Amino acid sequence: MILLTLDWAFIIEKLILIAIVVSASLVIAMYATYAERKVAAVMQDRRGPNRAGPFGLLQPLADGMKLFFKEEIIPNSSNKFLFIMGPALAMLTAMMTSAVVPWGNKLEIFGTTVSLQIADINIGILYVFGVVSLGVYGIMIGGWASNNKFSLLAALRGASQVISYELAMGLSLIALLMMTGSLSLKTIVEEQMKGGWGGILGWNIWYQPLGFLIFFVCAMAECNRAPFDLPEAESELNMGYHQEYSSMKLGFYLFSEYINMFISCAIITTLFFGGYDMPFIDESSMSVNMAALIGIVAFMAKIFFFIFVFMWIRWTLPRFRYDQLMNLGWKGLIPLALANMLITGAVILARQGF
Repeated sequence: MILLTLDWAFIIEKLILIAIVVSASLVIAMYATYAERKVAAVMQDRRGPNRAGPFGLLQPLADGMKLFFKEEIIPNSSNKFLFIMGPALAMLTAMMTSAVVPWGNKLEIFGTTVSLQIADINIGILYVFGVVSLGVYGIMIGGWASNNKFSLLAALRGASQVISYELAMGLSLIALLMMTGSLSLKTIVEEQMKGGWGGILGWNIWYQPLGFLIFFVCAMAECNRAPFDLPEAESELNMGYHQEYSSMKLGFYLFSEYINMFISCAIITTLFFGGYDMPFIDESSMSVNMAALIGIVAFMAKIFFFIFVFMWIRWTLPRFRYDQLMNLGWKGLIPLALANMLITGAVILARQGF
């Protein structure tokens, strides 16, 4: 009976954490659309959203309500089951990647220690890569099921882009894993927190700057963000792989892109920038809950910084041509990632005295 009680307590704890993470991801993705418009407006000397509520803060809600109440159109010539499954799969895979991200250290609630990570598995990075690889099926299924040649062409572009840049992304992480010796995201964060000068010298960015650069570029390509938004090239493909979609099915595709961007920034922060580590603050002198809250604030601040960088790059650089996209992935990033892996291995062997 005691064992059953403990199991139910664990299940309830994880369900509450899942609900919080999913809700926070949706809200952040919703207001990322607002932030993107504001960043674009500042860079183009405009005002951006300013009529729906004070400073336009209710604009994302207005957009969501518009999509929710808009007429839903399913083409007669489409495969209706797959047409519905495409955006659902894109949204599901976008949310599933958040399961292994350590959002903070731990909290103490009513005498119970609560980990701020849904699942601390020892192959966390492999889990992320597996789920991200499934995300391309949402694009492919949506493009094929629409029975539209432009949607299919955009879906093929998206699939080839993801395959190309996943290789360089995986190779860039091998060098990082050679240093940390673990696939667990929680362990990687804890190893970075042991560095000197307030903890900041332990961050992997100092030891793997080339790996970070490769991973960051590949993350933008995985999220279909400009200048890598070839699957959504309006000027060439009318609208892209979601051309035939309307209502909340279109909203799911658009939301999944912003959730992917949010989770990608969280993983970048976890792997290279200490995760929830707040430098120059002695967390041992604080209560467990205070240290956890400070860690969450630090983690979110780093994530929001990288989201801003994603948006800054989108409204600064023009879109690549398709041949330039493939050349960068296969002839640029993959050789760099291989060279980085070999250099890292040589340095580790030299430090160990062969």
